[in-house]
Amino acid sequence: MKFNTKLIHAGISEDQSTGAVSMPIYRASTYHQKKVGGNPDWEYSRSGNPTRAAVEKLIADLEQGVAGFAFASGSAAIHTVFSLFSAGDHVIVGNDVYGGTFRLINQVLKRFGLTFTTVDMQDLSQVEAAIKDNTVAVYFETPTNPLLKIADINAVASLAKQHGLKTIVDNTFATPYNQNPLVLGADIVVHSATKYLGGHSDLVAGLAVTNDEKLAEQIGFLQNSIGSVLGPDDSWLLQRGIKTLGARMRVHHENAAAIVDVLKNDAHVAKVYYPGDPDFAGYEVAKKQMNHFGAMISFELQSGLDPKQFVEQLQIIDLAESLGGIESLIEIPAVMTHGAIPRDIRLASGIKDELIRLSVGIEDQEDLVEDIQQSLAKL
Repeated sequence: MKFNTKLIHAGISEDQSTGAVSMPIYRASTYHQKKVGGNPDWEYSRSGNPTRAAVEKLIADLEQGVAGFAFASGSAAIHTVFSLFSAGDHVIVGNDVYGGTFRLINQVLKRFGLTFTTVDMQDLSQVEAAIKDNTVAVYFETPTNPLLKIADINAVASLAKQHGLKTIVDNTFATPYNQNPLVLGADIVVHSATKYLGGHSDLVAGLAVTNDEKLAEQIGFLQNSIGSVLGPDDSWLLQRGIKTLGARMRVHHENAAAIVDVLKNDAHVAKVYYPGDPDFAGYEVAKKQMNHFGAMISFELQSGLDPKQFVEQLQIIDLAESLGGIESLIEIPAVMTHGAIPRDIRLASGIKDELIRLSVGIEDQEDLVEDIQQSLAKL
């Protein structure tokens, strides 16, 4: 079954009891059991819900894993996965991660005794040098948020396996349409499904997938124990969003390529970060491990130009946090999505005050190009 067909027919694509081609929303919190100790399929909706199970099976199929798990947010998914580890364990983390992940690590998880070392995941020597006797896992995004850095998933996972470490990859920016980390050697994939998978800026959700039966059992236990599960209404919305992922991504990609061309050829722009640009540092690795390059673009204006002025005078592209929706969204990471990161750490990671991040939507390409051009011309 080809991927675009999988989006619609994989997982649990219809209700087994009625044949409905749209999985119903099962809002029940508890279920009638025929006898005591009968091991029923459904007993309590924190432990399992038919609507949530449908989207969990779908993402497992799309990521080619053995089990998927749906959570109330991407942060909840990441927190649950990190809960696999214990006080005293050490995790190597990419130095260019989402600000919320940075906050979770530094203000929550460290209080429970986990330790972390941040490295540039593009440099395998840095990864290897950070491994300690108590290291248990490597966690990173690729492409990263917001600098679009590309880590070689297979190379990192191979190194991790040599040292008995788990590899966890945040696949939010790429989506399974563009990249399958489990196939490339990762042990766990996480998503902020709020973004491209939901695709319509109308839900908040997180997903985790593994191709390891033992890890699946452990994550399932933690999902039930911690309880930050995705509700049935949002599970239904998420599955509906995933079904159109292929159709949406094709337009996202076309629009992004056109905008990159405009930005690279405009004198107001100093630097463009995009994995599909042959001049981009991560291009060759991206070309090797990704089917397409995605629709996230970051760029810097020339020195002296005001990024706030640029984003505020756009007429079609929305100034807003988040990404991956059908509408184009733009933001300034230093004061928005990555504002939780101290400035010195942020600058050391390359996230400058002037950096602008653009999530390219599926509006008419000509309208988007004209909107960017008119705002640049006013600077």
